Amino acid sequence: MSTVAVSGFIEASAVDVWRLLTDPLSRAGRALAGPLELLTSGPFGPGTAWSEPRRRPDGAVLVEEFWVVEAIPPRRLVLCSPGDAVDHRITWTLRGAPRRHPGGTAVTVSLEALPSSASGRVVALLLGGLAARAVERALRGDLADLAAAVEGPTARAA
Repeated sequence: MSTVAVSGFIEASAVDVWRLLTDPLSRAGRALAGPLELLTSGPFGPGTAWSEPRRRPDGAVLVEEFWVVEAIPPRRLVLCSPGDAVDHRITWTLRGAPRRHPGGTAVTVSLEALPSSASGRVVALLLGGLAARAVERALRGDLADLAAAVEGPTARAA
């Protein structure tokens, strides 16, 4: 089992960050390889599921499924994504920003890899460091995409 986490600061309220983070369809504007598909209906919360194609570092496209495990607005979102040999648990944590940045939000996103088979444990041992670096890059990209979407072009220009 390994965990990779990255943190950043978004110039928007936790409520605004939460609103975008918990709208799976808003992910369509991010760096995806194709259209997102909702697998459930109804309001966003535990049990909500969707699939989205994502581009791997090698350029190949992989369709991943995500399920909401926990949603505590506007502070914590936990997603599960099952894999062939490794399951993933993604946790987004939002905190009010320090006093020097009123109205902003400190965001941490972490991915915990949970081998679900013997082959997953072997791959984790052999490729752990390389995989962790690739995951860190992907998480930083997701955090940057979220910041760009919620802050908008006017905030980036400031």
